[in-house]
Amino acid sequence: MKNNLEHIPLKGNPEVIRAWTIYDWANSVYQLSITSAILPAYYIAVAGGNEKGFVSFFGFEIVDTSLYAWAVSTSFLIVALFSPLLSSIADYTGKRKAFMQFFTILGASSCAALYFFTPGNLEFGIVTFTLAGIGYSGGLVFYNAWLPEIAPSGQEDRISARGFALGYIGGVILLLINLAMILKPDFFGIEGKGMPARISFITVGVWWILFSLFTFNKLPSRLKRKEEVKNPILNGYFELRKVWRVFKEQRTMKLYLGGFFFTMMAVLTVMYMAANFGKKELGLKDEVLIPTILIIQLVGVVGAIFFARVSERIGNINTLLVNIVIWIGICLGAWFVKTAGQFMILAAVVGLVMGAVQALARSSWSKLLPKNQDNTAYFSFYDVAEKLAVVTGTFLFGLLEAITGSMRVSVVMLAIVFGIAVLFFWKIRSDKRLLPGTKI
Repeated sequence: MKNNLEHIPLKGNPEVIRAWTIYDWANSVYQLSITSAILPAYYIAVAGGNEKGFVSFFGFEIVDTSLYAWAVSTSFLIVALFSPLLSSIADYTGKRKAFMQFFTILGASSCAALYFFTPGNLEFGIVTFTLAGIGYSGGLVFYNAWLPEIAPSGQEDRISARGFALGYIGGVILLLINLAMILKPDFFGIEGKGMPARISFITVGVWWILFSLFTFNKLPSRLKRKEEVKNPILNGYFELRKVWRVFKEQRTMKLYLGGFFFTMMAVLTVMYMAANFGKKELGLKDEVLIPTILIIQLVGVVGAIFFARVSERIGNINTLLVNIVIWIGICLGAWFVKTAGQFMILAAVVGLVMGAVQALARSSWSKLLPKNQDNTAYFSFYDVAEKLAVVTGTFLFGLLEAITGSMRVSVVMLAIVFGIAVLFFWKIRSDKRLLPGTKI
C-alpha cells in the first residue's frame, strides 16, 4: 500500500516541519540521559576500575574514561565509513525514511538493552553503548538531510534551532523523571543499587521509538521515484562521485567543512566527556552533576533560539565566530575550575553556545547546497565530517589523558582546536567573493 503522504508538498508544509522537529524531541534523550548525564556516572560506578583507574576490556588494561571516549570514537567511525554509501543509495532510491527508521530502531533498542549492563559484564556494556551510538548518529545522517527539503528559503536557521530547542526540552523532561527515580528510588518502589539508572536506559529507548513514530507518520516514504537499475549500490557510488566533483569546485564548501570539522571536533568532545570530567577531576556527586547537566539543557534552549535571531542580523558566519570565541574561553576556563560552583557557572555558559553552534552549523550548510536537488549525498559529506570530528576529538582526548593522567590537558587541547576553526570561518568572512548571493 502506497504512503498517502508521498505527493504532499514538503517545502514550508507546517505539519511536515513540525513532524521533523519532533524527531529532535525523540532522539535527544539519548544525548542527554545516555551520553551526558546518567550513563557516565553509572559507568564509572560499574566499570570497577582499580586505584589507578584501569579496567580490563577483553584482556586489555585501559584507563576507564579513555575506554568510554574510544567507545564513542568507534561508533562514530563506523557511521562515518558507511554513511556515504547508505546516503547515496537513499538518494537514488528515494527511501531516506527507511534508513532513518532502521537506525532509530537500532539506537532505541540498544539503549533499552543497557539495562543488562551490570558489574562484571563491562564488554557487553561497551558494545551495547557503541551500537546505541551508531543508531543515534546514523539516524541523524538522514534526519539532517530533510532540512533543505522542508525549510523555505530564509527559514533554515529558525527551523533548525526549533528542532534543537525541542530536543533540549524533551531531554530535560525525561531526565527529570529519571533523576527523580535515581534520587528517590523508595518513592517509586525501586530496590537495588544501580537499578534506577538501569530502568532509565529503558525509558530512553521507549521514549525515542515512541515519539519518532510521529515523525515517520508525516514524512513521505519516497522523495523521488527514479527508474530502476540493475545495481543501485554502484549507482550510489556514482552519485557520490558526482557530488564530490561539485564539492571540489566550491571553495566555500571546502572552507566551511574545514571550520565545521574542527568546531564539532571540540564541541561534541566536550559534550561527551563533560560529565566524566566533573566526576573524575572534581569528584562531583551525582546529586550535583546531573542537575548541572539540566542547567546546560535549559540554557541551551534559550541559546539556540537567541543566536538564531542574532544570525538573521549579522549572518551565520559571524555568529559562528562569536560562539567559537566563547567556546575557547570555556576550554581555557576549565583548566582553573576547582569547585562545584565554578563548574556549574561554566556549564551555564556551555549551554548558551552548545545548541546554538550545532543548529547554526546545520542550517548554514543547508544554505550552501545546490537548489532543487536530492541533498542526502551532500549532507553525507557534512555528516562524515561531523563523525570523523568526534572520532578524532574523543580519541585524542582519551589518548592525552592516558599519557598525562589529566583530563585538564585534554580540555586545553580543545581550545587550540577551536582556534583552528576560527581560521577557516574567518577566511570565509573576510573574502566576500566566497558567498555570492548567499545570506550566510
